[in-house]
Amino acid sequence: MFKPRKATAAPKLRTLLPVVIAAVALLVTACARNTDPVAPPAPTLDRYYQQTPAWGSCDGYQGGAELGAAGIECARVLVPIDYGKPDGDTARIAISRLRATGTRVASLLTNPGGPGAPGLNLPLALAKSPVAERLDLIGMDVRGLGASTPHVTCRSAAEYETGQRVLGRTNPLAEIDQVEQENEDYANSCARRTGLTLLQHVGTVDVARDMDVVRAALGEQKLTYFGGSYGTRLGSTYAELFPDRVRAMVLDAPVDPTTNIGDEVITAAGFQQAFDAYAADCAKAPDCPLGTDPKKANENYRALVDPLIQHPIRGLNYGGVTTATIASLYHPSSWPDLTKGLTELAKGRGDALLGDATTYEDASSDDVHRAVLCLEEVRVTDRAVAADIVRRSRTAAPAFDDGIGNADTAAPLDACAFWPVPPTAQPHVPKVAGLPKVVVVAVTGDPATPYPGGVTLAKTLGAALITYEGTQHGAAFEGIACVDRPVLKYLIDLTPPAEGLRCAKP
Repeated sequence: MFKPRKATAAPKLRTLLPVVIAAVALLVTACARNTDPVAPPAPTLDRYYQQTPAWGSCDGYQGGAELGAAGIECARVLVPIDYGKPDGDTARIAISRLRATGTRVASLLTNPGGPGAPGLNLPLALAKSPVAERLDLIGMDVRGLGASTPHVTCRSAAEYETGQRVLGRTNPLAEIDQVEQENEDYANSCARRTGLTLLQHVGTVDVARDMDVVRAALGEQKLTYFGGSYGTRLGSTYAELFPDRVRAMVLDAPVDPTTNIGDEVITAAGFQQAFDAYAADCAKAPDCPLGTDPKKANENYRALVDPLIQHPIRGLNYGGVTTATIASLYHPSSWPDLTKGLTELAKGRGDALLGDATTYEDASSDDVHRAVLCLEEVRVTDRAVAADIVRRSRTAAPAFDDGIGNADTAAPLDACAFWPVPPTAQPHVPKVAGLPKVVVVAVTGDPATPYPGGVTLAKTLGAALITYEGTQHGAAFEGIACVDRPVLKYLIDLTPPAEGLRCAKP
């Protein structure tokens, strides 16, 4: 039976009631919170850094048969396309490995340059050099290229061939409109076929971050790296991002970090210097197709190639012969082939030069090359500025002044002016606090990356500079003992070369 409580208890209950209500409210709130779903942790890069490559046959990779025959293994490493979204779309980076033949020191990640040069076969090119004895040689096809997936695709191979057009000499303003329309169409095609996400993330910073994932996948605490040409821009960028993760770094044929990767005026001057050296060497022979007076070489070369602007020879047009000539100027070993090709051209044939032109580039490499430059070079969006660049380039390289169009007041804007994604990097002085000693190798007569850029890069990185006196693109692992010995010693035991080391041509 219910019994009424004593009246004296009522005041005490009334006093405790607010406390009880508050306690119940807190309990209810806590219970409600416990029923809410727990927020997932923010995505991280752990799964990329913790992977182990599944090394195996190179079958199915570009050039796989040749790699396999040399004992090279291949694998792919997973990376995020956008490092800001680790749980987003991914890419697979193809890597290759040639194991050290002797006592192994480390893995040497390599890059041949470009942008847009496949690197999977670089260990094959270095297989007979002394570096192959003590280091595992690692090749890599950068994102968007070669055996790595997905690809940057702007044109088919057939469209690439069709695009190698030569403009006429009439109605230059109409030509400017036509060229700009083609360049805009090309940029739009890149966006449509590649996708904006990948197109925005094929630049140097993203590739440098891929390199760090590869380093971790190889089981290396720190990176040992060799990069040539544009590969030096990759190296200096990695050094900026991860200075404390560098063990050793050799940067050969260096790109000036404070200029555009492919600065037209600088490279024009470099190739003219190499052309002058070639012409002087060729002139020693009485049957040189440019004559025996080096001072007339520019004029004689123009007389050979200019007719191709209007009258190609069996598929060899003006652009093809210029491409073949420039390709031959990278190294003196190609000068005899250039002489042979120009001699044939003087007789109305172009087979040799056509072969050199078609092996120098392909559509995929060219598309990646353009994509990286558009992401990282200072864009020109003013026709007058474009014209000034053309004028200065022609002045710097008279041998390659085609005289096409009218650059006095305007010149067409290139594809980068219409690029569908914004720049992701710009030329600058690297900031590399805490970077260990690295090595820069620069050639006094380098046509593609002129010597002053190497001096600048060495200074900004606090690097040891090896200077080679010659005319070629890069000097490391070329069989030049004065260069290779100190480079190898540095890579093996981290002893840097003597300051101010200069090597003359043997």
